[in-house]
Amino acid sequence: MERTHRVPTGRGQAQRPGKDAYLSGKRVLPAPLSASTGVAGLIDNLDAYNGGRLRAACQLMRDKYSQADVTVGLSLAGALTPAGLGPSTVIPLMNHGFVDWISATGANMYHDLHFAFDKPLFRGSHNVDDADLRAKGVTRIYDILFDYEDVLMETDRVLRRILLRPEFQKEMGTREFYHHLGKVVDGHEKKHDLGEVSVLAAAYRLGIPVFTSSPGDSTIGMNVAGLELLAEARGLRDKFRLTINPSLDVNDSTAIILNAKKYENGKTGVILIGGGSPKNFMLQTEPQIQEVLMIPEAGQDYDINVTDARPDTGGLSGAPPSEAASWGKIDPAKIEETVTAYLDVTVAFPLLVAYTLQTTKPKAPKRLYERGDELRRKLIESYLENNREVDELSSFMEKLVK
Repeated sequence: MERTHRVPTGRGQAQRPGKDAYLSGKRVLPAPLSASTGVAGLIDNLDAYNGGRLRAACQLMRDKYSQADVTVGLSLAGALTPAGLGPSTVIPLMNHGFVDWISATGANMYHDLHFAFDKPLFRGSHNVDDADLRAKGVTRIYDILFDYEDVLMETDRVLRRILLRPEFQKEMGTREFYHHLGKVVDGHEKKHDLGEVSVLAAAYRLGIPVFTSSPGDSTIGMNVAGLELLAEARGLRDKFRLTINPSLDVNDSTAIILNAKKYENGKTGVILIGGGSPKNFMLQTEPQIQEVLMIPEAGQDYDINVTDARPDTGGLSGAPPSEAASWGKIDPAKIEETVTAYLDVTVAFPLLVAYTLQTTKPKAPKRLYERGDELRRKLIESYLENNREVDELSSFMEKLVK
């Protein structure tokens, strides 16, 4: 039980108006931990510093992200899937209904495939001789070790054959690409009785769109490029027609936010795990609406950042929500409902999800992938209705030399 304490009053408060506003928080006098303290109790007991920020993030998830009308985006940067956070953390949050769309590095989705294809990664040590690892055919991600030939190369071999399937032979964004790939790996999970180990498979089952803003910056993109090079060299480009078009992703992700805010009168929230391109891609949906398409909008309603990047270097990875508000990414009127915790995501993210699972009821999945055409039509409708330059730009397009 939480202990309550009366804050002493004195003549000083009466003499200095406005003091009470600063001293209105819960008193710092936490209950002692015990053998029966659970995750939720532990986090609610954190009072200050980044522990306090983690508590605030968890409680924001409980109080705001849990609402049915909140569309939640999850961005994933850093080597999270090879660390096992897919099956341990991301998939449980997806199954709980607290993820409606995902922005992730291509590397995270590539390493997710090791789990889907049942290729083992092992706990190891970062204090190793990397030249010796290379000589022995072992690859390292800090303290995670895996076989170069049997895991890395074999994953590539399986992936290349998947990419030659008929459904991949067209121009598409990563949203559609990952849906097709997720369908294949979902079947592999079931066929080999692996359980729920792949984020892409879970996204396919739940109808969750997954995006990668820089698809060439990963081994998946490298394998697409390799097959394209082969098709070019052998005169088979009419057979291998896979092309990833990032512009499709920009518009499809933007359509998710516009639909939630304008057409469904709901709210949006983001969970930004790490920084980098996935964070920016998720947040740029609002500037795309406001700045480029010129559709009136205010910004994301809720924002949770977990990062170990510093804000004072000017990089986006450490930039706080207040800075994002200056770009229109976050609603300036909602800054009080944002949290940044400067913590190692491999510690903070599992705690955030465990707290959410223990303190909230599951939400029904929005299955936004299946509504892609509808959302795009709404985006086009609003764009043509609001943008002041469409007629002029259309005229310029018509005059382009063929």
